[in-house]
Amino acid sequence: MTPIVFLHSLAPQDQQRWLTRLKQLLPNESILLIDEISELQAQQVEIAIVANPDPEQLAKFSNLVWIHSLWAGVEALVDSFNSLESAQAGQLQQVKLVRLIDPQLAQTMAEAALTWVLYLYRNIPEYAAQQRERIWRALPYEPIATIRVSVLGAGELGRAACRVLSAQGFKVNCWSRSEKNIPGVTHFSGLQQLPSMLQQTDILLCLLPLTPDTQHLLNKQTLLNLPAGAKLINFARGAIVELDSLIELLDVGHLNYAVLDVFEREPLPAASNLWQHPKIAVLPHISATTNLQSAAKVVAENIERYRRTAAIPEAVDLTRGY
Repeated sequence: MTPIVFLHSLAPQDQQRWLTRLKQLLPNESILLIDEISELQAQQVEIAIVANPDPEQLAKFSNLVWIHSLWAGVEALVDSFNSLESAQAGQLQQVKLVRLIDPQLAQTMAEAALTWVLYLYRNIPEYAAQQRERIWRALPYEPIATIRVSVLGAGELGRAACRVLSAQGFKVNCWSRSEKNIPGVTHFSGLQQLPSMLQQTDILLCLLPLTPDTQHLLNKQTLLNLPAGAKLINFARGAIVELDSLIELLDVGHLNYAVLDVFEREPLPAASNLWQHPKIAVLPHISATTNLQSAAKVVAENIERYRRTAAIPEAVDLTRGY
């Protein structure tokens, strides 16, 4: 069989962990780093396994058929394709890009969604503030069935979050670019229906992919559709939220609180004012980290299926970015 190239920007210990597990799961495959591949082998490579690779290295494999990312988010890789010289970009745009779809990742995200929605629903930020001021005061809260949680994004992660939130008893809405059917969830689609959903939202959970269409989708105009006192959770990508507008609406009291797990610059600089903002919880991009064991199994199964049937898993639409 033709060799598989493993291209990445991982730390050495992470490289070794991934390589060890992939080789255990694919004992009949030759999985090589770029400096282990001869020029002849490079012409034979059909499959690349990648984790934030240098796109110029990918362009060296002229007979590449498909690329399997170890991450669910691939916007950085799509952007890097577009940054290459036209000849290289044209070559890679013919290659199928497969992102990681791991049920374990969806379960992890659903757990995070439930954790932080409950955190906001039961007024934990307010109680933490009261503790700092040594205030003993019970705060009112409404029955869970009256709380409207709206999820932006109806992909694997969004649907998993909708299911767990609905099962907990929340009134769940969901929005996506195209129409979907999620049992027990009121669905909205297209930009025309987004304001209507936002107007019916107490807690907004963002799980959208970052694309040219979603960059700064949550800007001042959009966020003003939320009722006064609404709360936001962003577990997607930092660039989807226009940060200055979010802070302005928190400061004037239109929005009550924001949980931010993702930022346009990561790690968040120590000098950022976000660390000390009284209405923002800062998380270090941990809502749903990739599980090496389950992710490697998904990658191995997809490669084994390709070897047997030549079937490539569903690929990313490079024009949409997901």
